[in-house]
Amino acid sequence: MNIAESEEPVMVIAKTCGCKEKGKRVTYSLVDAYHSLCLDKKDIIASELEACQRLLKYTSDGTDRKTVETEIAELRMALDLMS
Repeated sequence: MNIAESEEPVMVIAKTCGCKEKGKRVTYSLVDAYHSLCLDKKDIIASELEACQRLLKYTSDGTDRKTVETEIAELRMALDLMS
């Protein structure tokens, strides 16, 4: 009998936090993965970008949407600079 464990495909979860006075920002939570110690910066930023894109689908507030779009642009620029 073969037993296979599969890893969770989602490595990072993104959430917005903050208030209008101090400004909103995006925070990330790493999901426990088998090889979390073997990730380099590029993998982490790519996972954050994927999490932000998922978050953008479910964002209805205009302020949150702008915050997430800004974060996506910054993450894309960081990935381009690493390539």
